[in-house]
Amino acid sequence: MQRRAQRVERDQRAKRLSRVLVCAAAVPVMLVAAGCSSDSGSGDSTDKAAASASASASPSPTVKAAAYDKLPEACKALPKKTLKDLVPESKSGKEGKSDDISTRASCSWNSLDNNGVKGSQFRWLNVSMLRFESDVTRGPGDRLAQEYFEKQVQEAQAVEGAKSVKTEPVTGTGDRATAVHYDLKKKEGTFKQQTVVARVENVVVTLDYNGAGLAGDKTPDGGDLLKDAKKAVKEAVEAVSAANGKGGGTADGAPSKPSKSSSKSPKPASKEASDEPSKGASASPSKKPAAKS
Repeated sequence: MQRRAQRVERDQRAKRLSRVLVCAAAVPVMLVAAGCSSDSGSGDSTDKAAASASASASPSPTVKAAAYDKLPEACKALPKKTLKDLVPESKSGKEGKSDDISTRASCSWNSLDNNGVKGSQFRWLNVSMLRFESDVTRGPGDRLAQEYFEKQVQEAQAVEGAKSVKTEPVTGTGDRATAVHYDLKKKEGTFKQQTVVARVENVVVTLDYNGAGLAGDKTPDGGDLLKDAKKAVKEAVEAVSAANGKGGGTADGAPSKPSKSSSKSPKPASKEASDEPSKGASASPSKKPAAKS
């Protein structure tokens, strides 16, 4: 009996020891599992953070470079023969003020052919050029130039006191060209005004040409003046292209259609526009016709 009791007690101790060993063996397994689970979560978090940072980082903005980076000398933009035809009595052009002639330039000419008691013929010619740089915040130079082109056409169409205003496309000149012509009556006589606006790449050329018969001389033919103005603006556009070592653009021949954006020109364009001659003022000479109008 005693031996049996000892054997039973020994068996019970062995079972308790076995249970302890099993539990002890299970603890590292649980720790390893917990450690793997913790590492896996940390890796997922790092990967997600890296992916988020990569998605939020955007490339630096870019914009198409402007085609033209310079302007010709404004007073030399037209051939001498053209000046002789349009402003025959002019001795030289008057260069407009500009703080940067590579972006804005202009020149004007006055001509008074005095025929004594028969009256006189007055002519006034002005060429202005405005070049736009490409800008990452405002857009490419050619688009900015197109907006300014449309604004110039609209301003020419809205000159106070203008009569019989007509607008027509001009083909074969730059990338886009439009002519606006009208009559402007002043006490000195009736002035025939021609304004031709052309865009070539990122440059806008505006040519104003008007004529009048003063002191009883006959009023010049508007059709002839318009023909001369179209020829002159084409030559000015070609001068812009030549100054940049390129050929002239090809006109699409379509009429200018004011867009919603054209009513609000970019800030620099507005600044430049304020420095250009007023269309209404250009059509009227001063009390002394030979002086700049």
